[in-house]
Amino acid sequence: MKDLLKKLSETYGPAGREEQIARVIRDEIKDHVDEVYTDNMGNLYAVKKGYGTKVMIAAHMDEIGVIVTYIEEKGFLRFSNVGGLNPHVLLGQRLIFANGTVGTIGMEKLDDIKKLSLDKLYIDIGAKDREEAAKKVKIGDVATYHRNVEFADNRVIGKAMDNRAGCAVLIKAIQELGQTSNEIHAVFTAQEEVGLRGSRTSTYRINPDIGLAVDVTLTGDTPEAPKMDVSLGKGPTVKVKDASVICHPRLKDLLSGLAENNQIPYQYEVLLAGGTDAGAMHLTKEGIPSGVISVPCRYVHTPGEMVDLEDMQNAVKLLKLFLENPVEMDKIFPCTLD
Repeated sequence: MKDLLKKLSETYGPAGREEQIARVIRDEIKDHVDEVYTDNMGNLYAVKKGYGTKVMIAAHMDEIGVIVTYIEEKGFLRFSNVGGLNPHVLLGQRLIFANGTVGTIGMEKLDDIKKLSLDKLYIDIGAKDREEAAKKVKIGDVATYHRNVEFADNRVIGKAMDNRAGCAVLIKAIQELGQTSNEIHAVFTAQEEVGLRGSRTSTYRINPDIGLAVDVTLTGDTPEAPKMDVSLGKGPTVKVKDASVICHPRLKDLLSGLAENNQIPYQYEVLLAGGTDAGAMHLTKEGIPSGVISVPCRYVHTPGEMVDLEDMQNAVKLLKLFLENPVEMDKIFPCTLD
């Protein structure tokens, strides 16, 4: 898991530019499934054929980034955000573009740091002027955080744990998956960070019986953190609700029951803001019963996101159990009030 997570985290793959990370994931899963393909949105699909319930598992592979909007006369780059970014977190960070160009973020003179905003920041790639900068970077190029993964005992620190940690869980579950009658459609989705776009189109394409997202979630275990009953190291979470979805209660109960019956530690998650691919999945066509398994993550949307390897291993165990157990739709999800 450590080597896989390091490889995934350090690979370039911002929203809308997922080609590099998609190739890495494809190479990890292609020998463990019956079919691998992509679509016009950049989603990566892995299919394990079966005759039973059609189950879709989505883990978004994109990460947040910045997009170049203007090159100044002296070679500095102005930019906008791709996904949720805090200007105070960006200040002083190193960034990398798809072609390997590296830069650092500087700030204009500002008397009150509380007034810092994206338009007061710029990227310095070491260019002497606009012409030199334009040879390395074009308008519309996207950069992401440039950071290596570090291990602190069982904790992992790095960029893009949101959601390369979820991708690693799904990859491992596919690689270790035993026999199942379910038809499994694992989708590594594109453009989640800019509006759940890849999951919207891929769910429409597959039209599954059940949808499950694998993502990260916030924690409430750091100093003066917002009140949230999720901690690092206490197991993956079974989501109850976030801002994009109220998870199907029977799917929530199914996941928590599997965890309890197999001595897998887990936590319930109520996320007050933010969402996952399940937000788009459950609204597809006439509605898809959907849920979420999450990996607790500290410092989300920073270059120093932190996850726990045991939480990830237990998420793999829970996901495998879910995929390997036949899901009888008419018994678990009856369309009746009886």
